[in-house]
Amino acid sequence: KTHPPLQKAFLFFRLAASSPTPGAAFRHDRYTYTSMLHLLGEAGRVPAMLHLLAEMLRAGVDPDAATFTTVMHWLARAGDVDAAMRVWEEMRSRRGKCRPTLVSYTACVKILFDAGRAAEGRRVFEEMVAEGLRPSCTTYTVLIEHLADAGKFQATLQIMSDMQDAGVEPDKPLCNILVKKCASAGETSVMTFILQHMKEKGIVLRRPVFLEALEALKASGESPNLLWEVNPHLASEGMEYDPTFSHLSCITDRSTIIYLLASRNWSAIEQMVNELTTRNVKFESHILSDIIQASCANCRPSCGLTVLYYSLRVGSELDRSAYSCLLGQYIRNDSFDLVSKIVERLIKHGCNLGAYLLSVLILRLGSAGHSSYAAHIFGLSPADQNVITYTALMNAYFQAGEVDKALELFSQMITNEISASAGTYEVLIYGLQKAGRKQDSDRYRRERMEMQWHRQYRDKHSPEDSLCDHLFCGFHG
Repeated sequence: KTHPPLQKAFLFFRLAASSPTPGAAFRHDRYTYTSMLHLLGEAGRVPAMLHLLAEMLRAGVDPDAATFTTVMHWLARAGDVDAAMRVWEEMRSRRGKCRPTLVSYTACVKILFDAGRAAEGRRVFEEMVAEGLRPSCTTYTVLIEHLADAGKFQATLQIMSDMQDAGVEPDKPLCNILVKKCASAGETSVMTFILQHMKEKGIVLRRPVFLEALEALKASGESPNLLWEVNPHLASEGMEYDPTFSHLSCITDRSTIIYLLASRNWSAIEQMVNELTTRNVKFESHILSDIIQASCANCRPSCGLTVLYYSLRVGSELDRSAYSCLLGQYIRNDSFDLVSKIVERLIKHGCNLGAYLLSVLILRLGSAGHSSYAAHIFGLSPADQNVITYTALMNAYFQAGEVDKALELFSQMITNEISASAGTYEVLIYGLQKAGRKQDSDRYRRERMEMQWHRQYRDKHSPEDSLCDHLFCGFHG
């Protein structure tokens, strides 16, 4: 469940229940079904999630409250609140077998509040209390967040007072959420009350929220002393308040991006980067490179692509490893048209991919049978047209069965005074043999022997020849 590729989890889910030995197959229960439903919902595969739920019911496995709550949550996240509420009603109708829990009620209230159906949300909350369920801090957080979004900040203080009277103390997530809402709305009086509570309880703010609160206090002309007293750890990290600092928003953006990267919140990073693009804010290249590599490692290349386009717009050149990760991800996904467009944009913006990376791209495209894309990438960078990239494109043509084009390219290479290496001849000989052109193959075999005879008297080989030999000697497609 913790491994990012959903396909592997789903494959294991199926394999576990498909033992060929009669009676030895694992029988999925509501726990394994619920885990798989959660993974499908998290990946946005809502139809597949509903299909699996139906399969669960057909198998005679009764869903519990956790199952219904999971399905309800992901339906709402997908924008289908009505379907989520139908699942809620189905759960309520099964009170004999499946009674909604505190978590279920809290999730339902949040779904309704987020959908702007506050009256229904209040009725569900009242039903929860009537059922004898005691609201948790998470439940109160949902109520407070709703009131803050509605601009009713004084009412949030009343809820905080009520929850403390009920023996539930506001925790760090609640305080951070409320301070962030106050900072966004410029509500510094309520923020001061929350900060005082945090000081008494030893609760600190997350760094991005702290920076937003600092900016709000600065904008209102109020003293940030209490904020610093609540968060002495930031001063110990070497961060000091400078009233003359005029680029606090940039610091906030940077801290927020780093936090989102640490929490692997790819959707939020995409939204934030799109916003930064419109503001033409420039970020450090190493942060952008880290985002691309991490998003590809977590199978979220769309986030990496957004960051790449942003870097091109603001003129930030990234690490070559970031380009390799992103292009490799799309090649593995068979998105060859997109690979070609990415490379084209990179080269047009002056990014130097280098002969090695280009040759690897051409090789991968050729192996997939896309010689036209390989030729397009080859033609984009005349400065990198050397024995390595020429040989890679010849191999792509042979892979596609375009033998005459491969031979024409070899003649063009010789005309341009680029000497063939042993790797080049390896590709030619093998490609011609595979095409059934033995006479041509034997001719290039003799040329290779002659080339190797002369080469043994040379003191050293060029780096391009050595790399080409490394890539293609012994390489057969």
